[in-house]
Amino acid sequence: MDIPLNKGLPSFFSVNDFHPEKLQAECEHQLSLENYPHAEAVEQNILIYQGDDLRAALMDPSKELVLTSELCRCLRDGPGVFVIRNAYENLSHVDKMTKVFQSRIYQEKLDGQAKGDHFGTNERIWNSLQKACSVDSGLCVDYYGNPLLALASRAWLGPGYQVTAQVNNVKPGGEAQSVHRDYHLGFQPEAVSHQFPAHAQMASQYLTLQGAVAHTDMPVESGPTLLLPFSHHFPAGYLAYRLPAFMKVFEKHRSQLAFKCGDMLFFSPALFHAAGANRTAKDRMANLLQVSSAFGRAMEQVNRTQMVKLIHPRLLDRLKEGAISDRQLRDVVSAFADGYSFPTNLDSDPPMHGSAPETCQQLWLRALRERWDSGRLKQALLERTTTRQA
Repeated sequence: MDIPLNKGLPSFFSVNDFHPEKLQAECEHQLSLENYPHAEAVEQNILIYQGDDLRAALMDPSKELVLTSELCRCLRDGPGVFVIRNAYENLSHVDKMTKVFQSRIYQEKLDGQAKGDHFGTNERIWNSLQKACSVDSGLCVDYYGNPLLALASRAWLGPGYQVTAQVNNVKPGGEAQSVHRDYHLGFQPEAVSHQFPAHAQMASQYLTLQGAVAHTDMPVESGPTLLLPFSHHFPAGYLAYRLPAFMKVFEKHRSQLAFKCGDMLFFSPALFHAAGANRTAKDRMANLLQVSSAFGRAMEQVNRTQMVKLIHPRLLDRLKEGAISDRQLRDVVSAFADGYSFPTNLDSDPPMHGSAPETCQQLWLRALRERWDSGRLKQALLERTTTRQA
């Protein structure tokens, strides 16, 4: 007899699981400050912490577990989002980093490398972490050595996490994003997300933490991120967020707070959210933090590119002989090639048709459909490897 670990959760989501009234019920919860003793306030169902209070608490090592437990409950069981006001004890570290970012944006424009974000033509710096480190490693020590960034990351992901970062500078007149969820499944096309079982979709949100550092003051008119507290509790959200009925729930219940330079925002990647439109005459700059779990790794180092090269002529032979079905072809490709777009170098390997670049599996299947010879495939794999290097 089966004993389901998640009662009521289907094996795979279908249209029968898309109930906007259930999302609305989740988002009508009212957050109580009593359950979060270290928070200063609740604003629009978002927990607000003061950086000075958290830094003072961290001076007592016995309080760190209490703090991480509280932040974990917020992200997992609570609204799924919190803000840290005055997250930097020394705001000059943020101001200096802003100048580094501005210089990089200017240089990339001169070099013809300027790129927008996933949703528009705003100024974007991919891999701002490494680029800033190459300019001023000492500043990176001060900026990324923030104990509150570490506190939030450990609270959600435990030890061994990895930080990546991307700057987004929204210009005056920059339009709002459409509502979405984030990495991992939030970056995949709907058809791909449908193929993941329900438990894997639920697990996706536990593998990353979304964060942002405000590098400018952000009045509401400048379009700081719109957030839907408690929406990460809706199981089928990675598929449902694209549907008009769910967009209406988002518009009805979403929150939007103003930020000051040096504030930090952290939220579950499964939270429905969208950057707003900038209706001011000033830029809105944030350094977007993507913190990843240590568990997002395979057990062994495997040279998959080499295996693709070795197997490709065998598959071509079988295709020529009609000795392999489409399903077996797909299964072989899945077993030997890398099926994920990330990590990559988004400067040289940008998303072309959606939010994720082409995977090696997609490249190989295209090569097989078009009957590329081994030489052409090897060249494409070499180019792919080169463009993905940091």
